[in-house]
Amino acid sequence: MARSLDGLVLAPVADQAPGQVGTRTRFAYREEDGVVWAEYAGGDVVRGHLVGTREGDRLDFRYVQLKHDGTTSSGHCVSTVTELPDGRVRLEETWRWESQRGSGTSVVEQIPAHGH
Repeated sequence: MARSLDGLVLAPVADQAPGQVGTRTRFAYREEDGVVWAEYAGGDVVRGHLVGTREGDRLDFRYVQLKHDGTTSSGHCVSTVTELPDGRVRLEETWRWESQRGSGTSVVEQIPAHGH
């Protein structure tokens, strides 16, 4: 199993559609006893939260976010946790909005501690 997400900061490797998370969005993850949660912000997102569970290398969580235009939205995501060759964590995500139409896939990767 890939290592704990606790204390890691991750960012998308590519921009999603306008108004969604993008490469400027930062996810600050916490993990404890099979529970995962994170706060995120950046780009079009003023503030977002996610909460869910981890079993092995599978995350299952729901997310809710506030955008700069004042709208809120929520959805469900299932992610697979993998480790990159350099030891950083990568999440391969499949998500679907529940408050609006739309679904897709995305990849987020751990930001190295020295900030690149």
